[in-house]
Amino acid sequence: MPALVRAAEDERPVVDAATVAVEKAANAALPTFHIVGDSTVRSGGTGVGLWGWGERIAPLFDPAKINVVNHAIGGRSARTFYTEGRWDKVAEAIKPGDYVIIQFGHNDGGRIGDPANKHRADGPGLGDETMPDTKADGTQEPVHTFGWYMAHFVDSAKAKGATVIVCSPIPHKQRWEQGRDFANFAKWDEEIARTHGALFFDLTLVVTEAYKKAGAETVATYFADKGTHTTDVGARLNAACVVAGLKSLPGNPLSAYFSAKAADIKPYMPAAATTP
Repeated sequence: MPALVRAAEDERPVVDAATVAVEKAANAALPTFHIVGDSTVRSGGTGVGLWGWGERIAPLFDPAKINVVNHAIGGRSARTFYTEGRWDKVAEAIKPGDYVIIQFGHNDGGRIGDPANKHRADGPGLGDETMPDTKADGTQEPVHTFGWYMAHFVDSAKAKGATVIVCSPIPHKQRWEQGRDFANFAKWDEEIARTHGALFFDLTLVVTEAYKKAGAETVATYFADKGTHTTDVGARLNAACVVAGLKSLPGNPLSAYFSAKAADIKPYMPAAATTP
């Protein structure tokens, strides 16, 4: 079970990377669906029933046709997934014909330099500018924008011959009933995908609309904490939403790899598009 590091100023779990088993493709002859993200993608149970959608999506793919490898790790932002060298390990594993899906945003906001953010916050936006962040040992890290890190992930994965899919984060428990969550991150994700040749779907809205259909009482059972991490049933619902989003992509590029269990999942269509 992954060890957790908790701080008084931030109760969100930060997984100790040394305790996380590295997943590898079961069959090197098959393409691989690589999953990259934070604890909303992979929580590992952690003793209190927290599970991410990446831990519940494998049954929706046919293991005879494609590998599913979850590289996500709790407590990471796009910035720290990059600076810790975790992305380099993903890139090393990518081969031509693979698929990579990337979801960040939950740990990427906030002010750079704020101790509560544990040196995870990215700069806002898509530009090439950097901002200094002074570490505890006095050294300074030049912090790039969220878009810079995401563009690096997309470009390096494409250079290895992969099809890259960017999706916005799953919504918080408190944010799905009114308005929308992660509006800026969805906008940045979509723009990075458009300008760097990746695919994009708005997972925030896919999940939000599924929550609205379920209703508040049921949605409450989908969360294992105050409003960020999902239970087993919530993770399974979100995994189905990811498949709905994948099926909505132009040409449905992963259609040949879904299992029979995914047959009843319909491609996502925005609610407004279904209104007569």
